[in-house]
Amino acid sequence: MKKFFSKLFKNKSTENQSVLSFEFLNEIYSYLYYENSSVNFKLKGFFDKIYINRYNFPESFDNPKSKSEVKSCGFTTIYEVLNELYAKINIDPISQELIDEDYPIDFIHIQFYSDIIGVNSTSKNILQNFILFFCCEEGSSETNGFRLLYSNNRYFTFFIRNLLDTKFIENNTPENEIEEKAFKDFETVLIGVCQHLKIELPETISATNLLPEEVTQNHFEELLNLITRHKIDEKIIKKQAKKMFGLYKKPSEDDNFFEDNYEFLENVNCWNSDWKFDPEDAAYFISEMIEQDFTFEYPEETYSHDLFPYIQKELAKSELELLSFDTQGDNYLFFVANIKDVNRILELAQIIDVKIDKL
Repeated sequence: MKKFFSKLFKNKSTENQSVLSFEFLNEIYSYLYYENSSVNFKLKGFFDKIYINRYNFPESFDNPKSKSEVKSCGFTTIYEVLNELYAKINIDPISQELIDEDYPIDFIHIQFYSDIIGVNSTSKNILQNFILFFCCEEGSSETNGFRLLYSNNRYFTFFIRNLLDTKFIENNTPENEIEEKAFKDFETVLIGVCQHLKIELPETISATNLLPEEVTQNHFEELLNLITRHKIDEKIIKKQAKKMFGLYKKPSEDDNFFEDNYEFLENVNCWNSDWKFDPEDAAYFISEMIEQDFTFEYPEETYSHDLFPYIQKELAKSELELLSFDTQGDNYLFFVANIKDVNRILELAQIIDVKIDKL
């Protein structure tokens, strides 16, 4: 494998350097190859974790499930799949001689969620997938370039099929608004990866620290105070924050934010609703939550999530905003926060891994 992946290609100018370059991608690859083939971590501003994995032809696909997938996709061997991908990204096919040697070829899969509020009217986040292959460019006998394949909203459950369905982004240039968002976030993710792996970035790449701060009990106390708008006794807040921090430090597969904090959440002014609700329901329960009469104007025949803009407009007059805990189910758990606290609530929720949605 080492003979295929060279040392860093040093002859390129460092002026106007981008993290989306061979130098930094090869540094990331070196970590995945020599240290750990799988990395996941959280970054500020991103929903869920960033996932990075190194895969290998043929080793990663030497199992019954993958072999069955290869056949279901119309191929005989995994190297035929590789050459199909190579043809798509303009890399010469691997020779039969190297195939007979089970010659190893690595690639990297980087997966993360992009916030697409304002880009897409039906979704808040979209799953982005970037597949990275290295190659030799400009007649070089050493690896000095890369090719990117891309797809979105794919969980790669059927890995080979999903891999084959990826799109080659020629010249690494996005073609539409979703892809522009994907590439913008991809560069941010790569900076975060370098920070996480302690890969030094040059001064030409300006970046603030994207890694989340170390979690303390104070983070839980602050979040609880903000989501309750400081209406619950401080002793109760501190007791609950201590419990939540203890669970955070010793997580288990049975952890469930709502079940673990049910007694406390009973004291929080929330509204639990399924995905379908009438404007009358919204007015009644929001009145209960803010402890004053609440009415709002809306077009006829408007229901459920389509009511959010009209609810928020009216709440904003009182400097309030409707948010929701992500229940991971078919219901909302709404609460009301002070507008000035919303950004900090979302930041704290990400730090301590409590899912809260901006509506």
